[in-house]
Amino acid sequence: MGYRVAVAGATGNVGREILAILAERKFPVDEVVALASSRSVGKEVSFGEDDILKVQDLETFDFRHTDIVLSSPGGKVSAVQSPRAAKAGAVVIDNTSHFRMDADVPLVVPEVNPEAIAGHTKRGIIANPNCSTIQLVVALKPLHDLAGIKRVVVATYQSVSGAGREAMDELFTQTRGIYVNDPIKKERFPKQIAFNCIPQIDIFMDDGLTKEEWKMSVETRKILDPDIAVTATCVRVPVFIAHSEAVNVEFERPIDAAQAREALRDAPGVIVVDHRVEEGYVTPVEAAGEDAVFVSRIRRDPTVKHGLSFWCVSDNLRKGAALNAVQIAEVLAERYLEPKTNGAKRKAG
Repeated sequence: MGYRVAVAGATGNVGREILAILAERKFPVDEVVALASSRSVGKEVSFGEDDILKVQDLETFDFRHTDIVLSSPGGKVSAVQSPRAAKAGAVVIDNTSHFRMDADVPLVVPEVNPEAIAGHTKRGIIANPNCSTIQLVVALKPLHDLAGIKRVVVATYQSVSGAGREAMDELFTQTRGIYVNDPIKKERFPKQIAFNCIPQIDIFMDDGLTKEEWKMSVETRKILDPDIAVTATCVRVPVFIAHSEAVNVEFERPIDAAQAREALRDAPGVIVVDHRVEEGYVTPVEAAGEDAVFVSRIRRDPTVKHGLSFWCVSDNLRKGAALNAVQIAEVLAERYLEPKTNGAKRKAG
């Protein structure tokens, strides 16, 4: 017997990807419901190759018969609707930033800390981390287990899809406009994004960090180890899909590139493509549409006692959002949750 699943924010980039991945991975569902704001009610979205779902109103939907909610409607909406769904008895996997640093809400990447899912009983909500954090910690986890990470310095090169469909449209429109000599219109980004890089993602904070940079630091420590020092510079680049990261790591214990390469090759969710020749690395073009976190250019950092640098690329809509949420749901179903129609809501565990 399958689960009753609701996808909130079903008309957005991540919501559509969640529906596709649920079908691809054959998640055990009896019913899937697509939810969005009232202005999207009646629109149609695809679930797999054959099923079409009509969008229902998130604000008025009755969650009492729902087992799992995969939620990506935006932080302000989630702040209201995710607790409402949890109060009705559903377990919410929330993809917004609103609940990530709540001490009673587990922040989960299944390859890194699946045991944290057990904490969902406190509030009925599990948080999906920031897209750039997810791929970073998947790559860091096997290295931390091997040699103990002291400090991480990361520069991100983040695609416009992380800012939504309107941001993707803006990149397309500006790029086309440059070729036909149309004026550049800035709507979603503070500066021109076509043929440019913008060292600002999210708002600036009082200490000079952007909120995206702060998220990467605090989320990495919550997921992986509170003693790791993390500093990030987050940059938006004119790429449609897939985030890239240049990562420098300082370790507690000796580690060389060969040991790191072996550990990463054995790690779940990681594919190592690291050949010291032209094309011997992965770029966003190759990562788009793929599930893995790709690691390339693993090398020693001679400026610190135990240091390595590497390049990391992943599809931010899949592993950085939708896939990670579905993987959380898979662990939840396997270890902790029975469908309501079975009578017993929670498994022992």
